[in-house]
Amino acid sequence: MKRIHLHVSVPDLAQSIQFYETLFGAPASVVKDDYAKWMLDDPRVNFAISQRARAGGVDHVGIQVDSTAELAELATRLKAAGAVTFDQDATTCCYAKSDKSWVSDPSGLRWETFHTFGEATRYGEDEATAEPTAAPRADIPACC
Repeated sequence: MKRIHLHVSVPDLAQSIQFYETLFGAPASVVKDDYAKWMLDDPRVNFAISQRARAGGVDHVGIQVDSTAELAELATRLKAAGAVTFDQDATTCCYAKSDKSWVSDPSGLRWETFHTFGEATRYGEDEATAEPTAAPRADIPACC
């Protein structure tokens, strides 16, 4: 089963954790010095926030899948539609180990499709601080 992913950059992590815990009626399932995540079933969403030196607001959206087969299916659909994807295998990001495929939609919104298969002790690859370009680039992912 697929789960929508939403990653928001926030200026004050503690204040934002308190707000989202109240909104969701649930504590975060992961809390680090620079990151927090809720794995909610109602609504079915992987909601993450981080304080990682990006402008505040929606950083990227995505679809989390339960298997590598589902990830391959999504990547195949994107490529069939003519989208250029940036694929990452066994990457460490957002305190997790995942396989990913990134793409930008026609308006420039970054989408991440991913399968998580383990935890990590560090945030990981932090392309999130890469300088944005004038045009959307599918080859510059951001961690979730």
